Amino acid sequence: MKIIIVGAGEVGFHIAKRLSEESNEVVLIDKDEDKINRINENLDVYALLGSGTSPQMLKSSGIAQADMLIAATDSDEVNLIASMLACHLNPSIIKVVRLRNQEYIREEGLLNKDLLGIDQIINPESFMVDTIKNLIMVPGASDVIDFDDGRVKLIGITIKPDSEFVGRRFNTFSEHHEKFLVGAIIRGDQVFIPHGEDTIQANDLIYVVARSDDLNGILGRLHVEHRECKRIFIIGGGQVGFTLAQSLDNTNLNVKIIEKDSRICNSLADRLQKVIVINGDGTDKDLLLEENIADADIVLAITGDDETNVLISLLAKRLGVKKTITRINKLSYIPLVFAIGIDTVVSRRLSAIRAILQYVRKGKIISVAPLKGEHAEAIEAEALAGSNIVNRPLCKVKFPKGSIVGAIVRGDDVIIPNGQSIIQEKDRLIIFALQNVIPKLERLLTMHLD
Repeated sequence: MKIIIVGAGEVGFHIAKRLSEESNEVVLIDKDEDKINRINENLDVYALLGSGTSPQMLKSSGIAQADMLIAATDSDEVNLIASMLACHLNPSIIKVVRLRNQEYIREEGLLNKDLLGIDQIINPESFMVDTIKNLIMVPGASDVIDFDDGRVKLIGITIKPDSEFVGRRFNTFSEHHEKFLVGAIIRGDQVFIPHGEDTIQANDLIYVVARSDDLNGILGRLHVEHRECKRIFIIGGGQVGFTLAQSLDNTNLNVKIIEKDSRICNSLADRLQKVIVINGDGTDKDLLLEENIADADIVLAITGDDETNVLISLLAKRLGVKKTITRINKLSYIPLVFAIGIDTVVSRRLSAIRAILQYVRKGKIISVAPLKGEHAEAIEAEALAGSNIVNRPLCKVKFPKGSIVGAIVRGDDVIIPNGQSIIQEKDRLIIFALQNVIPKLERLLTMHLD
């Protein structure tokens, strides 16, 4: 595919990196010379210095021959204009637009495809809020991803050093095979798809795919704490903090939000009913002690500053909080914060990357979720009629090494497969795959029998 990306910031950079590594032809446009120099020094893509709202610049990028435009700058207006120009210059191009302003999204009819020609809108803040709410529902998990409208869940579980599963081989889980499947393991900087003889090690992050209805029992078998959250602290009253607080406002949860800007606090207090708004500094130890933060089930550090969020999470942990969720904007920070004991991270930019990736995959891809470390993905795809994967036992399908089918969704049924399971036309598949085998997997999903 030929893909033009407008915006060479964190999102544009990482999308370009992922796409170029998978042999796509990528052109990046940005008017910031430093960002273009960073692209040229680090990525094998074609970088152009200029504005994505310039018709001439878009023509120079080869937009007439492009398959897709991704407008991923920090400016909604720039993204919208770039999309409209792309539609004019190449009516058949797919347009994916990143939008942050909720006013645009809420305005009925404004973003209609016939009006602005946008194929898909990506709102990272909403995506991130949904991720946080999933983590609140399963507080013992390090990662929670929904598939098939929530009927299938992918749960990331960190194995503690004192766990009885340390040293246990995966083939000893056979008695639970119909209930769940371990699809991927993150071990330090390494990610791999496990086989039966592989063993679990302390601090492994294992990804388990299961039916939502079976989740409580599976967490119990894996000795993962699955308590109900009652007390939640949100540190940071910006757009993400407010949206999250608003979504929890009508629940039975005891929610407090701490924000140091008094004007924002007044606005929050006017717009929230049950959530308690506190004007103060989330890094103030005395304030946290006064609010009995040690009794909180979850503390969410989601201010706009990465360093502040890390400090708040570490302080909360030291004061006895059971679980913290930390917002990190700089993707390069994520491996570092895991190393210092931050257990769960959310990122607006990673949310944007997750949402965008599904539109650049070949085959009928429904959703894509990069796993922690981004060296593997969980892919939700539809089995196409006549492809090499249908009407054959899985053991006869030549899936590339480094990939595995974690679940088959067929109508109302969710099947945790084994080697004899047969994929049927229009089945939804949840597939784990290492990043380097995704091109082979795409070919398999789209290849037809002679």
